[in-house]
Amino acid sequence: MSAPLLEVRRLRVEFPTRQGTLCAVDDLSFEIAPGEMLGVVGESGAGKSLTGMAIIGLLEPPGRIAAGEIRLEGERIDNLPAEAMRRIRGKRIGAIFQDPLTSLNPLFTIGEQLVETIDIHLQTGRVAARRRAIDLLAEVGIPAPELRLDQYPHQFSGGMRQRVVIALALAGRPRLIIADEPTTALDVSIQAQIITLLKRLAAEHDTAVMLITHDMGVIAETADRVAVLYAGRLAEIGPVREVIHAPRHPYTRGLMSSIPKLGEGRERLAQIDGAMPRLNAIPPGCAYNPRCPERFARCTVERPSPLPAGGNFAACWLYDRSR
Repeated sequence: MSAPLLEVRRLRVEFPTRQGTLCAVDDLSFEIAPGEMLGVVGESGAGKSLTGMAIIGLLEPPGRIAAGEIRLEGERIDNLPAEAMRRIRGKRIGAIFQDPLTSLNPLFTIGEQLVETIDIHLQTGRVAARRRAIDLLAEVGIPAPELRLDQYPHQFSGGMRQRVVIALALAGRPRLIIADEPTTALDVSIQAQIITLLKRLAAEHDTAVMLITHDMGVIAETADRVAVLYAGRLAEIGPVREVIHAPRHPYTRGLMSSIPKLGEGRERLAQIDGAMPRLNAIPPGCAYNPRCPERFARCTVERPSPLPAGGNFAACWLYDRSR
């Protein structure tokens, strides 16, 4: 095993409010190796996007990292000054967001935006930056890149705009890419193309990818490992096949059983009763215990840490060998 490219250790993200401090990400730990794609899944509000924003230093105030540490290639980056973090963002960490129009300036051509990004991070000069911009557009599958380089974002389809955003994310030759719901706004056929593109680029560039999504189908096709979040906490983490075909945490089992299978007749779809707790009402013990069909007394008073569970780690007292 190679050394981790990204290490997140006991990360805690808080939002101070007049009613008290809300904890949106609580004691979260994981790592990603070079060339590996880690899928991060969970319901809306589970803390997936906030974790990504914390890693790239884009938490919106009053949000803040209250505890833990984030290391990129062994260097701690969560406590860097804003200017130092700005130099890392784009060059060593790339970002792909859900809506490509939020990442592209409609007043500038695609080429102007790519050339400026390349020149800033790689200091190649404008002529060499333009050549690299053309190569990047070709690499992400945009036909006639020399012509498209001088067009504006509105002249591209949604799928092509997302390819441009991926090219922008790769412009500084980053070692890590944070991809936050990169396929949600696209139709299914374009989703498959973007997924294939991300997998190929990660393998060819030896880039670590953190893929944030709520779509288990995307995870199954793309990720090497999966981290399942619930109420800002890690519920389960493990190889993608283990998590999908042999989930250990009751929450992960609920997620997987709610996905209909081809050829399987059901009168009703399975569902997880209840809802994820609000940040100001997270219960003591395991945050999932009010919804868990397998809870027992310890679950309501004591919070479990991730424990070995087959080939995975699950934050569940069912796997405490000492009980």
